[in-house]
Amino acid sequence: MVSDQDVRSALQSVPGPDGKTPLPDSGAISGLSIKDGRVYLSIAIDPAQSAALEPMRSAAEAAVKKLAGVANALVSLTAEKPPEPPKTAAPRGITLPGVANIVAVASGKGGVGKSTTSVNLALGFAALGWRVGLLDADIYGPSVPRLLGLKQKPESDGPHLIPLSAYGLKAMSIGFLVGEEEAIIWRGAMVVNAIQQLLRDVIWGELDCLIVDMPPGTGDVQLSLAQHLPLAGAVIVSTPQDLALIDARRGIAMFRKVEVPVLGIVENMSYFLCPHCGGRTEIFAHGGARDAAMKFGVPFLGEVPLDMAIREQSDSGRPVTVADPDGAYARVYRDIAAQVKASLEKGRVHIAPKIVIE
Repeated sequence: MVSDQDVRSALQSVPGPDGKTPLPDSGAISGLSIKDGRVYLSIAIDPAQSAALEPMRSAAEAAVKKLAGVANALVSLTAEKPPEPPKTAAPRGITLPGVANIVAVASGKGGVGKSTTSVNLALGFAALGWRVGLLDADIYGPSVPRLLGLKQKPESDGPHLIPLSAYGLKAMSIGFLVGEEEAIIWRGAMVVNAIQQLLRDVIWGELDCLIVDMPPGTGDVQLSLAQHLPLAGAVIVSTPQDLALIDARRGIAMFRKVEVPVLGIVENMSYFLCPHCGGRTEIFAHGGARDAAMKFGVPFLGEVPLDMAIREQSDSGRPVTVADPDGAYARVYRDIAAQVKASLEKGRVHIAPKIVIE
């Protein structure tokens, strides 16, 4: 069986983008996946060099194909702009003093487990020692109150709301202010204004990361957040089937258009393990999110199974990372959190530009 190390060893003979440093040592490999003897490799380059670096791509593909056990290899060049120098000017729009990183958790469509992922990602950060806040920006379908078992209303010091606390997280949601069965019938501009108020008028305090659980889609709310917030990046959640992945790809494209880095993709409901026989069933297919990550040259963060315990514990207000912190599923979420945390700590925080839509 071919391993990642086998592939990297084979690529030592291929010079990287600078023409001298071996490709594995150049830092240009942005994705490597092996499945059933098929190797998928992506190399991050300056888009201006794409034509000049085609021989490097061909040489890398040929080197991998020579490995025993490799049925096929696909090497792609991922066009990435070189990093811009740090900006010293204050960003426009909303600023949150004391909040080091703001991360959007998004999906192209509803029903893929985005809110469950947001909560467990936030708890994963907290388990790794970060001070974490969670904003439920899904105004039409707020899930955070139920997921965290919070029913009380937030207190106020006058002009500001004090976020509620659960399991070490600071949390705010429109669901704390309206009844669970009360319909919120607002137009887009009202939704955007409400989210801005929940960001600006809440005493978040000192946080290492604020997770924003976005509403599904690529409309007004997402554009407004990208316009007004210095987002460090976005995590995309998708299930493996083609229908969800089509929308996930739209989400990736949207964030790239507004120059917000995509920190990675999570494949939720990746497979089902029978609680009786232990058999594995891939109900929604499998591996689609990994393939999409390879195609777009973004990190694949991991697979979360479809499991009754995750659903039951979410419904009960005790997320799996709290209810069973030493269990396999909690480890999956902590591993995803560790990858995102490592990316953020590399200084990839991004000041979003002012967007003008005509």
